[in-house]
Amino acid sequence: MSTMDLNSSNQLRRNAVGISHIIFFVVAAAAPLTAVVGASPAAFAFGNGAGVPAMYLLVGALYLLFSAGFTAMNRFMGSAGGFYPYIATGLGKPAGVAGAFVALATYNAIDIAVYGLFGFFVNDIVKSAGGPDIAWWVYAALLGVAVFFCGMRNIEFSGKVLGYCMVAEIAILLLLSAKVLMTGGGPEGIVLASFGPSAIMGPGIGVALVFVVASFIGFEATAIFGEEARDPKKTIPRATYLAVIIIAVFYAFVTWCIALYYGPSRIAAEATANTATLYLTAVQTLLGPVAGIVLNALLITSLFACALSFHNTINRYFFAIGREGLAWTGFAKTHDDHQSPYVAGVIQTLIVFVLIAFFALAGQDPYAVVFAWMGAFASIGILVLQIMVSLAVIGFFRADSRGVGLWHRLIAPAISGIGLATCLVLMISNISLVSGSESLVVEMFPVIVALIGVLGAVFAVWIRTNRPLVYANLGRAFE
Repeated sequence: MSTMDLNSSNQLRRNAVGISHIIFFVVAAAAPLTAVVGASPAAFAFGNGAGVPAMYLLVGALYLLFSAGFTAMNRFMGSAGGFYPYIATGLGKPAGVAGAFVALATYNAIDIAVYGLFGFFVNDIVKSAGGPDIAWWVYAALLGVAVFFCGMRNIEFSGKVLGYCMVAEIAILLLLSAKVLMTGGGPEGIVLASFGPSAIMGPGIGVALVFVVASFIGFEATAIFGEEARDPKKTIPRATYLAVIIIAVFYAFVTWCIALYYGPSRIAAEATANTATLYLTAVQTLLGPVAGIVLNALLITSLFACALSFHNTINRYFFAIGREGLAWTGFAKTHDDHQSPYVAGVIQTLIVFVLIAFFALAGQDPYAVVFAWMGAFASIGILVLQIMVSLAVIGFFRADSRGVGLWHRLIAPAISGIGLATCLVLMISNISLVSGSESLVVEMFPVIVALIGVLGAVFAVWIRTNRPLVYANLGRAFE
């Protein structure tokens, strides 16, 4: 198997997306409505209570540090392979292939988690409206079909779809937040207690950090569309910084407002007692019952946008490893009209259907197992990747600074690497809480991620011995 020549049949659409489109992909993958409504109540309940809004800002600051090194290295890269070429160039090709294996496992896991949650929510909403009780996997399969056809279109189409979905879900949360502030903030008024040292450093800060970090999954989308971006050397860094700032500030603002609504001193108790309906109750009370229906509908579009974003991300991973000869070269074939990696899209959709069938035949709960377990697995995987990238930045600039300052090439990536490693330790320590399960399978997730990485490194060594020409080009096709 040799690396495919770059021709019209395996080129992505050039100069197709700008800063706004890339931000839509990142924020859509973060699924603002789903993350806020689904994850923050657990952070309030099991974490540091009123201090959760500040945690979003702290994690945002950590990712800005990560971005400083990541975007500095981006000036010398440009890839459809996400983090893979960064790791391969900075830490060596075996580490790069290990990262590619972990990334594929991670993003397929979070993708199927979204499908499970989609099926669960749609069935629940249909039943509550008096409709039939239909198996979750039916809705999940329909989502897979819709995502495939959207993903097969040109990248601008996906960017527009994600933009509409993102604006709608952000709008209702902003309306809720504005109403909270306009009505005086709740029983304790409008106060900044959530951002005080006592709230931030309260019991459960580590657990809160785990849930908050998980809300930033999808961050890699800025890099993965490098080949399709207009002026990527400027577009990717700007989109990266803006996406992190938007996610961090928006999440902090909305969670601060919901804490005000119930009262900072009571938010932890309220979230514990009413985890699933914390936001829905507030929306129905302040904005009316119709808004509650709209909120549920937007949860569905939020999950659709999230699934579409990850579909595009995974496709470009398959595209990259196919083009470099790491996998079947057919992955690198693009659509004649849309220049989208549609063959990779077909395979990725088939993987989704196989996983849906596996969980359905095994009788697994779409929320408690499919979503919770796969989400926990993906959270570990993405942290491992981000740590590897932080180290790769340091390794890349070690021999030659390339005119990049000490802050961007060493200090910022070192601090972010330490911070992300701390988050990983906390994630693993609290894996049963994050996944909602004490299953031995869940406890083995860190080991499974490590084994996947080792498998990738071993495969790279095999490639070096048996296909030296392919090995020589790994991670370099996009420089």
